[in-house]
Amino acid sequence: MFYTVGEMAKRIHIPPSTLRYYDKEGLLPFVERSDSGIRLFKDSDFEWLSIIECLKNTGMSIKDIKIFIDWCMEGDQTIPRRLELIQAQQALVEQNIQKMQEYLQMLRYKRWYYETAKAAGTCAVLRTLKPEDVPEEFYRLHFCKEE
Repeated sequence: MFYTVGEMAKRIHIPPSTLRYYDKEGLLPFVERSDSGIRLFKDSDFEWLSIIECLKNTGMSIKDIKIFIDWCMEGDQTIPRRLELIQAQQALVEQNIQKMQEYLQMLRYKRWYYETAKAAGTCAVLRTLKPEDVPEEFYRLHFCKEE
């Protein structure tokens, strides 16, 4: 079964223009075309598009995604290079997750901070809190950082 650009775009929840852009950038060498040049997507292309979207959503550049796709098209001799690229991207994602966890913790602290201030009607109350009045998870943020 074949899918048009619009049908495949709906299936993977992206705009059709994104698929056209990917094709223009050389990311879709696996996509067949009709005699009149219309892109014809197959069920097996869904996996390709899923990995492209995954890599893009992890922050990989279109240039590097193209390199990855090209290596895939070259065959098994590029497995070591593909593995290295995926490992490097995974490390970047893990670093970003760690940063986001730190940002989330700061937001949780600030939420507690302003909920406490709102309940007291002033931020001044936070300067008078004893260590036992501050949730343990926020102790370092509250007592070791300046506002």
